[in-house]
Amino acid sequence: MQSSMRLNTLLKNTVVYIVLGLFAGVMVFPFLVMLFTSLKVVEDTYNFPPRLLPRQQITMQVDGFEEPLPLYYVDQDAQRSEYVLIERSVRVANYAEPDDMATTYLREVDQVTPTGGEAAPQTIMVDGEEEELFDIEVDGQIIPMIVESRTALGRFADPNDLNTTVLQNVRLSEPVEKLTYTFDSYQEVTELHAMGRSLSNTALVTIGVVLGQLITSILGGYAFARLRFPGRDKLFVVYLATIMIPFVVLITPLYQLMVTIGWVDRLAALIIPWIFTAYGTFLMRQAFLAIPNEIEEAAILDGASRFQILRRIFLPASTPAIAALATFTFLYAWNSFFWPLVVINSGNESNRVLTLALNVLGGRAADSPNLVLAGAAIAVLPPVLIYILGQRFFVESATSTGLKG
Repeated sequence: MQSSMRLNTLLKNTVVYIVLGLFAGVMVFPFLVMLFTSLKVVEDTYNFPPRLLPRQQITMQVDGFEEPLPLYYVDQDAQRSEYVLIERSVRVANYAEPDDMATTYLREVDQVTPTGGEAAPQTIMVDGEEEELFDIEVDGQIIPMIVESRTALGRFADPNDLNTTVLQNVRLSEPVEKLTYTFDSYQEVTELHAMGRSLSNTALVTIGVVLGQLITSILGGYAFARLRFPGRDKLFVVYLATIMIPFVVLITPLYQLMVTIGWVDRLAALIIPWIFTAYGTFLMRQAFLAIPNEIEEAAILDGASRFQILRRIFLPASTPAIAALATFTFLYAWNSFFWPLVVINSGNESNRVLTLALNVLGGRAADSPNLVLAGAAIAVLPPVLIYILGQRFFVESATSTGLKG
């Protein structure tokens, strides 16, 4: 009986882990695509069918050629060999006898001469149309034929013997590749597309907003939680009600204020208006209310000032709430797009933040997915790491705050 219960528990846990693993894989897969694509060369991003891991074609330096030549697999004499591509567009045609169009012979156009010579080429009527005849050698005999179809093929040669060549379709040929990666996309994005400056601007704005909100929220939360003054609770309700005001209602007056102050196109417009938050004040107030009054009264009897009590007692005891507020603020400030789009000119590279830089990059590098996703990785990885490092505090904050009014 006991072994049966253990088996059932094991099966249930296995099913749960499999389901959670599948959901986790679905959630993580887009991030893996972003990372691996950012490590590819641009040619590798257009391969079909698409591949997750980055690959790069192998090249070989061949005597007589200045640049290294790409290697391809060629099926020759029932063997698969590695050949170099020495000529990409060779004009060829399929020739056939007028009375036997099913049998064709592939020849290079430049090596075929018209029947009767260039000066007086001969023609023949086929299905009501006049077709030019060409002399095609077959088994030592010259046979007049017409063109059945034309195309362009690549000329592949044995690296050890360039006289041994094969003609085949370049697009359908399988290149010789190896698993590799390159950080050139990140270098190009940061240097040529000013992503490095946008990253430093975003970091500056985010740090300023996070520090500002922590200071104002901690001081405001302590005042509403512990200080007694007339109309405190009513004022807190009014202050908390500002959360319900839609942001779109504030855009126009806030922008006019920035114009009046002269902060348009300046980073101050991305920091100063957002260092005050009713949500942060509410969060810190609830955290401070959870601290027993007896601890504060004992500190006052010992002669501690309000700031000493706040710094030595309330802040250490409210670390989860502070960490959660800092993480939420970081994610909001880092990913903010609409307000920077309104107040910062997208052409102003010196004051542009990451979200605006990504918007511009998506247009300029639309034909280079590796560059776009490299910029996205630069923008996404920092907040993801912050969230992973700070997720423990979310649970602690949810269980230790908001329980006392």
